[in-house]
Amino acid sequence: MSKVRRFVGIRSEDVIVQQSVFLALFSSRITVASRNNKNRDKKSHFLNKGRVMEFDFIIVGAGSAGCALANRLTASGIYTVALLEAGPRDTNPWIHIPVGYFRTMGNPKTDWRYMTEADEGIAGRAISWPRGRVLGGSSSINGLLYVRGQPQDFDGWAQLGCTGWSWDDVLPLFKRAETWNGPNGTELRGRDGPLSVQTSRLSREVVDRWIDAAQAAGYKRAEDYNDYDQEGVAHFQLTMKGGRRCSSAVAYLKPARGRRNLEIITNAQTEKVLIEDGRAVGVRARVNGVVQDIKARAEVILSAGAIGSPQILMLSGVGAQDELRGHGIEVQADVQGVGKNLQDHLQARPVFKTKLSTINVEVNNPLKQAMVALQYALTQRGPMTMAASLGTGFLKTDERLETPDIQFHIQPFSADKPSDGPHKFSAFTASVLQLRPESAGHLKLKSANMDDHPEIHPNYLATDTDCRTLVRGIQIARRIAATEPLKSQITEEYAPGRDVAFDDEVATLDWARKTAVTIYHPTGTCKMGNDPMAVVDPRLRVHGVRGLRVADASIMPRITSGNTNAPAIMIGEKASDLVLEDAR
Repeated sequence: MSKVRRFVGIRSEDVIVQQSVFLALFSSRITVASRNNKNRDKKSHFLNKGRVMEFDFIIVGAGSAGCALANRLTASGIYTVALLEAGPRDTNPWIHIPVGYFRTMGNPKTDWRYMTEADEGIAGRAISWPRGRVLGGSSSINGLLYVRGQPQDFDGWAQLGCTGWSWDDVLPLFKRAETWNGPNGTELRGRDGPLSVQTSRLSREVVDRWIDAAQAAGYKRAEDYNDYDQEGVAHFQLTMKGGRRCSSAVAYLKPARGRRNLEIITNAQTEKVLIEDGRAVGVRARVNGVVQDIKARAEVILSAGAIGSPQILMLSGVGAQDELRGHGIEVQADVQGVGKNLQDHLQARPVFKTKLSTINVEVNNPLKQAMVALQYALTQRGPMTMAASLGTGFLKTDERLETPDIQFHIQPFSADKPSDGPHKFSAFTASVLQLRPESAGHLKLKSANMDDHPEIHPNYLATDTDCRTLVRGIQIARRIAATEPLKSQITEEYAPGRDVAFDDEVATLDWARKTAVTIYHPTGTCKMGNDPMAVVDPRLRVHGVRGLRVADASIMPRITSGNTNAPAIMIGEKASDLVLEDAR
């Protein structure tokens, strides 16, 4: 098999033409900036070699939440912070190119490359779960899609006892985080935050027609789905600045790198939190292959994500005591909920062949690929600015529902498996997912070795509501495709296909079980609350251990309605307020 990777899913030696044009014209300035960052990040390794490093705060994980935390905690200059990232610096040029997620996902240099266990709900399949392993975490390899969620999501958290997390509480944090560079800005959008959010620089007629067809089918247009009312169809909002990805590392770490009180330590995989007399006093990490202890005078904050944070807690002796003892781990705190309450969004992917031009045919030869690369190098526009999806819809499967329960991701390309490259024919994908699944899974340690990924049991489609909702979402996708101005441009339904009748719910569900995959939103494994299964309290403090918090998507008591990067960044912003309040 060729070692040459594909562009937009194309695995072919032809891609080398596009690579050479792009890299020659564009990557030099990224490389220079990365070299400067490299020198800054390595400084602490040399200065502290051979002795124990000590800081006020240690943040484990430089992802969406961790980068926000590192920036805010060091802004005053009062406190010293060590930010530990298991992966490397974000020097790979493909991280900063919007379409680069096709190269960074599945790449062991930037992706943890987790795999689930075989799951009965998806026909006994095991599927990949990409998660970022690089500065910026998953915000450096994701599809750039920016969705806050519904106000009711956060009001629901507050009703569960998570005081301080209602919509009115978190809205100022969303605003503080962002600079909205799109049209129709309202008082609900941020104007001077570090994270650039904008509309796409790329459009395709098939996506525009889908939005028009959805409106013709009776669904409304959402002027701003990140406003009070999420419902409707729209073009996606993206974490981009011009034609470049705006990851959390770009947004939060870039302006903070020069601060003397911030040490960014890459290639530092945390083995466990050091706990003495019921208090977290530091971490043990393998830094560039050398195991060393790093001490925290005030707090340790885990921001390693919905898989990493619970794994580190369990390796540290915080979790269900019977499970920990089974691996020979000394129990520090019997917290039964660690690794439980795992929630994710499962996407079914109807595909339709079309007369219209799509990415499938726009980059299907070397000359087209070279022109696409040249266009981006010179203008930062074109297919290389493409996010994972261009259009979206937050719709109801039943009008009696208070809020939307499904979300669409409309993509002007299609593939049976993205790793195999796009189809040879022109087609688009109308991916659909259930926003608030009832099904919940769990994580389980395989061993006490930090290098062994935990077992991931998603438990997809385990309830009748989840099955029914996904089937209805697929039916809505087919109904919109049969509506003008889109219908006349579709030549064939490729998937589920003519063998699955529209009203055959059994066959539709069977197709979904055999083909649906994650859309990369794991949450909930260190849930916030005060019930027996809660891992952290509403101030994100781990139950049973002083001086230890968790701040990332794992603390969500319930998954938010949509893509989870924006809420994860908000959680980092919120955590910084809580930590600073307690420190004062």
